[in-house]
Amino acid sequence: MTDHQPLDALQQQISKRSLADDSGDWSLKSRTTAEYQIAEVLREKIIVGVLARGQKLKQAEIAKMLGVSITPVREALRLLEAQGYVAVSAHRGAIVAPFLIEGAEELYQLRQLLETRLTAEAARRMSPNDLYVLKAINHDLLMAARAGDRAACQEKNFRFHFRLYELAGQAQTLDFVRILWAKYPLDLLSQMPDRQSRVFDEHVTLLAALERGDVEGATGAMEVHINTGWSEFLANYKMPVLP
Repeated sequence: MTDHQPLDALQQQISKRSLADDSGDWSLKSRTTAEYQIAEVLREKIIVGVLARGQKLKQAEIAKMLGVSITPVREALRLLEAQGYVAVSAHRGAIVAPFLIEGAEELYQLRQLLETRLTAEAARRMSPNDLYVLKAINHDLLMAARAGDRAACQEKNFRFHFRLYELAGQAQTLDFVRILWAKYPLDLLSQMPDRQSRVFDEHVTLLAALERGDVEGATGAMEVHINTGWSEFLANYKMPVLP
């Protein structure tokens, strides 16, 4: 068992860095309303770990970075609060929602249910070009893993999964999965030694099934992938004793 720090200790180490210190594209690409565009950008930054759990979200700073007024930023944060990405309190303002161990196993079970469903439908719709794009993203993940770039690994893993899930054409299920990813301990999983290399290998197994047109094999590979991450999380982190 790898000796990792307790969850509460890890969360206490979250830096108070400025949003401007975080790399990545903050441009608004969507043609939807401003608050939805802003929510889309912030949602991705949270999922891939650019915005850390517990990090304070300053409305004026976000507005300046995105080139918008504070009003749509405020509305975007309200939307993200309703989806579970952001927590708001009278004293601290808006912060990225912290990971809560209570209910984590339920999140794992829901991921298995919804993400295997999306994988099965995506497998049925997969085109050669879709497969090529997924392979390219997974290759980039491997390069990031070899370079020790954990943030890039998280981003590539996110893009791999959601590129796959979008192919299913099930928008409402996809929205639920985004919420699950916001609450799931993916950032903690990414800290485990060599986890990202294993993620690459697990993706390769999935890609092989997709290339064969094996829907059942692809669904099984996704189930194993999610289960492996959860099992490694349970084995490597000290869990609190619940009453």
